[in-house]
Amino acid sequence: MLWRVMIISCLVFGWSGWSHATEPVVLDVRTEPTGGVKATATILFPAPVSVIQAILTDYSHWPELFEVQMKVVDVTIQNGVATTDLRIEHTLMPGERQLVTESRLLPNGELVADLKSGDFKRYHRRWKLTAVDGGAQTRADFELVVEIESVLPDRLIALATRRDLESHFRILKEKAFARAQEQQPGR
Repeated sequence: MLWRVMIISCLVFGWSGWSHATEPVVLDVRTEPTGGVKATATILFPAPVSVIQAILTDYSHWPELFEVQMKVVDVTIQNGVATTDLRIEHTLMPGERQLVTESRLLPNGELVADLKSGDFKRYHRRWKLTAVDGGAQTRADFELVVEIESVLPDRLIALATRRDLESHFRILKEKAFARAQEQQPGR
């Protein structure tokens, strides 16, 4: 109900960021010649960089950002490195897959995560966040390279990755919009 009111308010009263919030995500997912899948995307979020960064580094709540079944087993943060132990269930693969990553915020502002251990051969994720529209919005350049220990062909993994990332980015946009609205003065 709240979303309907917000959408109607934006359409009736106007909101300069609304058109950007509904802009499509530019997403490219391909198989890698050496194995695995590479995905790149450009996303425009209707919230400041600080909001997007806060959502992406709220590791204990990561499962809320995906439609795939996922649970956080452990999160430790030490010396600026967040080690996250996840269990992921996917319809393409029976059972759970373990993914342990180390995430860090680089001096240039990029958020990078790399494989530490688990049921993956490769995992590298990079978010580069840039303020746009006077800081009211964020342009995100995203990159993911993943190779799973699996007998499934990479082309099937690529199709599933595309679908999963499309829903992930949609959920991120919704959460970013909601948090940005909460932070506006007078709310």
